[in-house]
Amino acid sequence: MKLKNLLQPIKYSIRQGKEILDIEKITQDSREVRSNTLFVCIKGTRTDGNFYIGEAVEKGAVAILSDEEVEVPKEITFILVENARETLAKIATVFYGEPSKELFMIGITGTKGKTTTAYMIYHILKEAGYKVGLIGTIEVRIGEKSIPTQNTSPEATDIQFFLREMVLAKCNVAIMEVSSQGLKLHRTDEIQFDIGVFTNLGKDHISKFEHKNFEEYKNCKAKLFTQSKIAIANIDSPYWKEMFKYSKCKTTTFGLSKKADYYAKNVKAIKKNGKLGIQYQIAGRMCGKISLSMAGKFNVYNALCAIAVCKELDVSFERIKESLEKIQVKGRVEQICTDRGTIVLIDYAHNAMSLQSILEMVHSYHPCHIICIFGCGGNRTKEGRRYEMGKISGALSDFTIITSDNPRYENPLQIMREIREGVESEHGHYLEICNRMEAIRYGIKSAGENDIIVLAGKGHEEYQEIEGIKYHMTDREMVCEIIDEDKKNVCRYYY
Repeated sequence: MKLKNLLQPIKYSIRQGKEILDIEKITQDSREVRSNTLFVCIKGTRTDGNFYIGEAVEKGAVAILSDEEVEVPKEITFILVENARETLAKIATVFYGEPSKELFMIGITGTKGKTTTAYMIYHILKEAGYKVGLIGTIEVRIGEKSIPTQNTSPEATDIQFFLREMVLAKCNVAIMEVSSQGLKLHRTDEIQFDIGVFTNLGKDHISKFEHKNFEEYKNCKAKLFTQSKIAIANIDSPYWKEMFKYSKCKTTTFGLSKKADYYAKNVKAIKKNGKLGIQYQIAGRMCGKISLSMAGKFNVYNALCAIAVCKELDVSFERIKESLEKIQVKGRVEQICTDRGTIVLIDYAHNAMSLQSILEMVHSYHPCHIICIFGCGGNRTKEGRRYEMGKISGALSDFTIITSDNPRYENPLQIMREIREGVESEHGHYLEICNRMEAIRYGIKSAGENDIIVLAGKGHEEYQEIEGIKYHMTDREMVCEIIDEDKKNVCRYYY
């Protein structure tokens, strides 16, 4: 594409060079630059794209775009803009031919529930005959192809590339998890969502690297609904109306309140064949019995949300019901059972709100003992998180095993000490085992019949990050390896 055509929708100034250039690639990552690339200089929390102009030119960049006056080689075109991040979203959309306009777009935001809700919607629509793409925390799915992801909301260039690939794969629906960071950093700008979803809101992602305060976090979430035609919202969240203070989109609600358009009643925790599940009656705009093969009241909310979304696409109640009975999501209350009668729940819960939710849920199944195994990530939000997670586990678990979880550049023992203070504040019983494999082994070997182990924090992740290096590590693999050490036990997955 010609550079001049690419720049058409933005305000810019050519400081040097020419606009008549062929651009074959746009990127903000100097490692991805090749011949005839437009390199966009983005300032991040830890680095600045302007520092990598030399590297980009060496690799073949023919044009540089920045919101700072910087020096570039005289043979290179330099474009100055007011905001490089906003500009990146606009030109990426043009470069890939505005693919979101060719798809039915569903965007999901909230502190919890984005991933599970996205997968519920994905599986229901797929079984109803839609060809669906998905962009989320675990992966990108384009037809039958799966691509691992690093961020819940990738950079704008990646989002637009994935959406174009979905169009080429004949997808007619795209589901996106939309993070507050993605909204704040303009990654999802230029996308008109047919449906925007609000799951819930809690105090999280507040730090110098993410959001400066809760008000900013909340306002970033609300931005999604200024880009949405229809909204599906959790009426039980105290913040739900605030999500729409800048928006005029039509709103449908779900929840446990009878004021909701779709609401649940007679909710029951069930346990069948060593498997935890939940049943309820749906009422309001739809009536009938729903059974989930996933545990927890939070999954009642996730399923209600998925139902409300799928009804907007005219999926029948019977199809929705059948799909929900089978759905399991990797690393989201994922169940592994042993012949000893112990259930291990692997979950991504990595903040106080999520950990409290899953532990309270486990109590509803009346296990003999609850063992909670978790750590906290390094170089992330830590004001209160480590102490609060320890405090919750100390109060709601019979035994806590404090371990390591992506310490990054921090000392894992210091992170564990901060968690321990929270456990001790509730006089909880605990043990500290830094090696995560050994912590899991101790928990499984110690557990007995009708005990439930909550293995929290990593969920679907397949690595442990230490000193900038990601080592292969998955909780699911470690659990099964430990179970297999006892030949009398059999590892059973529920998918």
